[in-house]
Amino acid sequence: MNIPVQLSTSKKPKPEFSQAGFGQYFSDHMFTTEFDGKKWINPQIIPYQNLALDPAAAVLHYGQALFEGMKAFRQKNGKVVLFRPSVNWERMLQGADRLCMTSVPQDLFVEGIKQLVAVDESWVPADVGQALYIRPTLIGSEAFLGVKPSSKYIFYVILSPVASYYKEGLSPLSIWVEEHQVRAAPGGLGAVKAGANYAASLQAAKQARDRGHAQVLWLDVSHKYVEEVGTMNVFFIIENAGKTEAITPLLDGTILPGNTRSSVIQLLRDLGIPCTERKVAVQEIHDWHQAGKLKEAFGTGTAALISPMGQLTFESKVILINDKKIGPVSQKLYDQLSGIQHGLIEDRHQWMVPVS
Repeated sequence: MNIPVQLSTSKKPKPEFSQAGFGQYFSDHMFTTEFDGKKWINPQIIPYQNLALDPAAAVLHYGQALFEGMKAFRQKNGKVVLFRPSVNWERMLQGADRLCMTSVPQDLFVEGIKQLVAVDESWVPADVGQALYIRPTLIGSEAFLGVKPSSKYIFYVILSPVASYYKEGLSPLSIWVEEHQVRAAPGGLGAVKAGANYAASLQAAKQARDRGHAQVLWLDVSHKYVEEVGTMNVFFIIENAGKTEAITPLLDGTILPGNTRSSVIQLLRDLGIPCTERKVAVQEIHDWHQAGKLKEAFGTGTAALISPMGQLTFESKVILINDKKIGPVSQKLYDQLSGIQHGLIEDRHQWMVPVS
């Protein structure tokens, strides 16, 4: 598939990649294609620019918006690779079905991203801990007022060089445990990467930051079971009778099936650490801590990769984890995953896909 390219006539100044933060700078080009009601048309790579949307576009009124988060890495040999792009396409396909949207075909999704990254290859950082973040987005573009699915769609991809998602980097985060609001309900949008999924989380996240915490630990509608931490999946490392075990909440329809989550589960097994997927009660966290069994807790996601948690703050109690230091399992998982992505460690599971 040879996608037409319209090169930008003016190049943007690149930031110092180590100081880029997350999602603050955007590369010179973007990929776009449209669904006209019958087929996908006009795939092209064009200069980064504003979208033209009718004020009555479905996305603006009824929230038909779906996105993915991916990364491209420059490996030690200089080659640029993507991390498991087919997994992101599969998740977008499932999300599109839930939102009654028409998903972009896999070949157009993957090839559009590959060729866009190839055009803006100079925006891919080289250092470990840095990457080119990729944001594929699908929106309903048909103009109408009346609640129904759009028949027309725009799919576009933008790129952003990033460093650490959190200013703390790998330093364990302070987390507020949200005991009132919920981010998702059974039968809702918690398991898909819809824009509306994240809108529900903004207020509690702001309140957590105002209290001096980096993120929110979300509980289910009963406020008895753990779901996600911020926008990440969550893992707990416990030690019982001298044996180390990882536990992560079961995917039951309200939790996003993360690409990094599934990769971490595989790496834990590679390390000989069993990982159990099941409901995790808040009371269990208290009990593990009281018994000295809770050794580590961390979030996993594309943006931050591995984010250790050093403190859980409830309205009536504070739990310190591993003296607010990164634990050996968290560190090993970060080293393994980032090493694979940057070509420093053998890619035994064939996760990395060359851009060209």
